[in-house]
Amino acid sequence: MPRWLPRAMVLALALVACFQLASWGFHQLINLLLNILIAFFLALAVEPAVDWMAHRGVRRGLATGLVFCGILIAAAGFFALLGSMLAGQIAKMVEEFPQYLDDVISWVNGTFHTHLSRLEVQNNLLKSDWLQKYVQDSANNVLAVSATVLGSLFNLLSVALFSFYFAADGPRLRRALCSVLPPSRQTEVLRAWEIAVAKTGGYLYSRGLMALISGVAHYVLLEILGVPYAPALGMWVGLVSQFIPTIGTYLAGALPILIAFTVDPWYALWVFGFVVIYQQFENYLLQPRITARTVDIHPAVAFGSVVAGTALMGAVGALIAIPATATLQAFLSAYVKRYEVTDDPRVHGRGRRRRGAAALARVRRTLHDRHPSTHPKDREAGADGGGDRSEDGGGSGGDGRSGGPDDR
Repeated sequence: MPRWLPRAMVLALALVACFQLASWGFHQLINLLLNILIAFFLALAVEPAVDWMAHRGVRRGLATGLVFCGILIAAAGFFALLGSMLAGQIAKMVEEFPQYLDDVISWVNGTFHTHLSRLEVQNNLLKSDWLQKYVQDSANNVLAVSATVLGSLFNLLSVALFSFYFAADGPRLRRALCSVLPPSRQTEVLRAWEIAVAKTGGYLYSRGLMALISGVAHYVLLEILGVPYAPALGMWVGLVSQFIPTIGTYLAGALPILIAFTVDPWYALWVFGFVVIYQQFENYLLQPRITARTVDIHPAVAFGSVVAGTALMGAVGALIAIPATATLQAFLSAYVKRYEVTDDPRVHGRGRRRRGAAALARVRRTLHDRHPSTHPKDREAGADGGGDRSEDGGGSGGDGRSGGPDDR
């Protein structure tokens, strides 16, 4: 056995063990890494407000605390208003549920000529196997649901804590990062940081604008239908559908549908149809255009980045995909060498190609007019003259030949 072989085997086994340990540690810490990533982009979003207050003499830690307190108070007030509204509507729905059930049964009996009764439907519903199984499964899953809620609260607190430190210690963090890099790299890091702040702010601006448009559109519909709490519901749909990725649309649409059902079941169907149609309009027309203007990326790139981010990291990827892509695109654009495009008609599309072809035809006609011998019509005329001469010469022969049969 060569002397280097045992050493190589030990080294290979050590490398495999280190890779397995690193992979295990990454999978164990992936939740923490995602929280840090969300906190970093949240800190970038609030950093302009913190910088504005810091430049006016407010300590950076206090400015960050004031910004977060403002966000917390606004969110708490909004959800408290919606909670009280939802509790009142649920109580009203429970009280009027027998009347709703009677109306539905009357419509079914009148439409399909059946003979159903409310007591019969209630007894069949309460004694059904699927309802009993659902209640039993819900009772068994109380512990799992409680653990999920506590885990979500812990993740939320972790994100808030990390984002507070990132925003409050932003200059110190940049200084610590630049201290381990050469001067040429420090400029690139600072430029990338500045681009990330600008693109994240533009992304939040676009989300706020789409939330305003969505809220106004749904408010108009709910006001026309006479659904109560239309302004609050419009605000709920706008904010939740834009700032909660993936499931935000379904959470936003469920509450107006539920409250519209307390007014009239057919109104709930109208609201459901409007939510679906507006969501398609927003996904394929409104969002790509607004994102392209505020974040300065192509609509197709924005849509593809959201799809890719959702596939890679789920809801977190959908939330940060557009600002991350815009930051990367703006940062790399400085290192892409661009050249001047030639004035070729094929670059400008079909209209320029037609104009280029017409100009080329005029040049050809000018050249042919200057050189008549090469003009195609002159060549055709010469060919016709030769044909006439051969035709005349052949005509006499043809007359002589044709006279033979007449003589005969």
